[in-house]
This record gives sequence, C-alpha cells and structure tokens, in this order.
Amino acid sequence: MATREITKRTPRYAEPELDPGVISISEQADGQSRIGVEKARVLWERRPLLYRWAVIGFAASTLIAFLMPKRYTAVTRLMPPDQTSQGLASMFAVLGKSSELGALGSELFGMKTSGDLFLGVLKSDSVENAIITKFDLRKVYGTKRYEDARKQLENRTDLSADRKSGIITIKASDGNPERAAAIGREYIEQLNHIVITLDTSSAHRERVFLETRLKEVQQDLEAAEKDFSQFASKNATLDVKEQSRAMIGAAGELEGELIAAQTQLEGLRQIYTSNNVRVRSLQARIDEYKRQLQKLNGQTPTGTSSESSPADSAVQNSDLYPSIRQLPILGVTWADLYRRTKVEEAVFETLTKQYEIARVDEARDVPSVKVLDVAAVPEKKSFPPRTIIVLFGTCLAIALGSVWVLADATWKDLEADDPGKQLGEEILHTARMRVRDTIKKFRSRKFGFGS
Repeated sequence: MATREITKRTPRYAEPELDPGVISISEQADGQSRIGVEKARVLWERRPLLYRWAVIGFAASTLIAFLMPKRYTAVTRLMPPDQTSQGLASMFAVLGKSSELGALGSELFGMKTSGDLFLGVLKSDSVENAIITKFDLRKVYGTKRYEDARKQLENRTDLSADRKSGIITIKASDGNPERAAAIGREYIEQLNHIVITLDTSSAHRERVFLETRLKEVQQDLEAAEKDFSQFASKNATLDVKEQSRAMIGAAGELEGELIAAQTQLEGLRQIYTSNNVRVRSLQARIDEYKRQLQKLNGQTPTGTSSESSPADSAVQNSDLYPSIRQLPILGVTWADLYRRTKVEEAVFETLTKQYEIARVDEARDVPSVKVLDVAAVPEKKSFPPRTIIVLFGTCLAIALGSVWVLADATWKDLEADDPGKQLGEEILHTARMRVRDTIKKFRSRKFGFGS
C-alpha cells in the first residue's frame, strides 16, 4: 500500500517548453550566418573582378609610394642637464615671467625635470625662427610666413625626453640629408645660446659687472698713460727721482772741478801773468764750469767759452733736460700722473683676475648642453615606408572592390518597382545627363564643335 501511495504522489515527467525569445535569437543567428555565406559566395564568384581591383590598387599604391618625396632623419641625443646648478634654477624664474614660456616655467616649479626645461626652450618660437632664418626654410617649404614655416618644422621634428634616463632626443627630418644633420646641430647651438642668454645667476651678474667695470678701468688706464707720456715727452722727465739724483751728482762733480781749477789758477797767477797761455786756458775752463753750473741751476749763462774740457761729458746736452730748480715743480705733477697710472694698472690687474674667476664660476653654474650623439648625415631614408604603403593600398583596393561587388549584387537583387531603386536610377540618370551637357559645352567653347 505504501508503494502505491508513493507512486501516485510522484509527478509525471513533462517535456520542457522552449522560450519564444530563444527561438527568435537562434533563427536570427542562422539567418546572419546564411547571409554571410551568401556574401562570401558572391565574392568568390566575382573573384576575377577583385583580382583586377587588387592589381589596380597595387599599381596605384606603388606609384604613389615612389612619387612621394624622400625624407632623411638625423638623430641628436643630449645628456640630461645638471639639476643642481644655480644658473638652471635662475632660468626657471626667468622663463616663469616670459609670456612665451610662462606655462612651462610654472610647470617646472612643480615636479618637472630640467630636461623638460630644455624641451620647452627647443620648442620655443625663438629657436625655431632662428633655424628658419639660417637655412631659409620658408623658401624650402614654399611658405611666406614664419608661422607656416614653424608648423612645417614642427611636423618634421620630433623632440622627446626619456623619463628614466633623462636623455633628450632630437629627430630632424628633411629632404636633404646634409640639411637634416645641420638642423639637428643648429638646435644644439640655439639651445646653448638661449641658456647662456637667460642665465641670471650670481656668478653671471658678477661677471657682467666686472666686464663693464673692466672696460671703464681700461679706458681710464689708457687716458692716464697718455697724459703721463705727453707730460714726460714735453718736459723731458722720464724719472724725476733718478734725474734729480743724476743732476745733483753732476753739479757736485762740477763744483769740485771748479774749486780745483780755481785753486790751480791762483797758484799759476803767482808765477805767471794773466796773458800766459796756461793761465788763460785754465781761466776759460773755470768759466765753462760756471756756465754749466748755471745751466744745471736754471740760470742764464753770463758768458760762453769756445774751449771744452773733460768735465763737459758730465753735463753734455744739459739744455735738453729740466734744470735742478725746475725738477721740484715738475716732480709734483709727474708724481701725480705716475701715481695715477700705477693705481689704474693695479686696479686693472686686480679686476682682470676677478673677471677670469667669475667666468669660471659662471661656466660652472650654467647648465651646459652635453651632446651624447652628434647629428650625423643619415645614409638611409626614413620616409616614406613604401612597403607599408603598397600593402595598405592593395588591401584598401580589395576592400573597396568587395564593397562594390556586394553593393552591385544587392542592387541587382532589388525588384524593379522598389522605390529606393527607382530613386537611385533617377539620380544616376540625372547625373549622367548633367555630366554629358557639361562636356558638350566645354568642347564647343574650346574646339568650336559639339558632339
């Protein structure tokens, strides 16, 4: 009895009913697969046409690839600049105030690197205009305005910096390989020029001040030397101290000779008369000694003598030099001019040493551009990629041919009374008539005959 009750209570197995939505999805999938198979069949049947499209695409893309102008790319690599330089920090402030590179300067005060600063300088209008002017790129690019030439230059130049190593890469492309390499090198020259020009470090300011002051001191030194030389030439005062010492010595020697001669004359007069030859000769010598002493003392000689003595060598040509009385007066002016010249020489020498030291400090502070790879003349073209162009053109032609074949098959499958087909045929007929009328008018105007 228990078995029968269990059997009665157990429900009978029923077949599962399918959802109508699931059935419609499967039917759509089957329909799409059939449509795909039909399209593939149509393409397979029209494969000769697709071959022709492929050949045309291959020929056209090959012609285009070989007609496109060649470009050569010169690569320059720069080492990352020294970020600890004071000159580099000062350049941040300068670029921050610049209208052209203000955005760059504000970013550099964040977490940007000095390589980004160099990239900003390389992309500035100042650098690009200098390159355009040097190589006359407006004529090369066929443009009249600098703005258009800058766009062309930017399109042919790739500037980048590696975030890990900091190495800056400059890729300059041009139709002439020599000019491409020259443009790459000119980027470095302009970068160096801008970096040095915008440097406002303390060493730079000191060097500029010393350079200006050195020019002023040099002019003062030249004026002092000129005044001193003119005074010395006019008054025959080469060295007042030495001249005074020499003239006083000569005067003392003459005084001694004069005293000795006078003593000898007194002795001769006791023996001979005044008309004696020896007395007269000794008297003439004494008179000459007195005349020379008067010249040395700045007095006008009272008499002359035709004879000379051995002592004349000490005062020969004494009239060419100032007298002993004039030396103290001339010595003051001579000393002033001499001291002024020596002071200017000392200042000039000191400033020259400081100027050289400032130049060394400035060179140490300025973030110099360190070239890792100099732009060499490229040996192979970098553009156009002919293989890629030919492959892409051939594939594009096959794709267009496939679209044309499928569109033609779909058009032919439409019924003749289909509104869309009728509208398309009407549009095509109208377009053909317009083109035919235009050709007739053109031929009648140019050649004087119609159809």
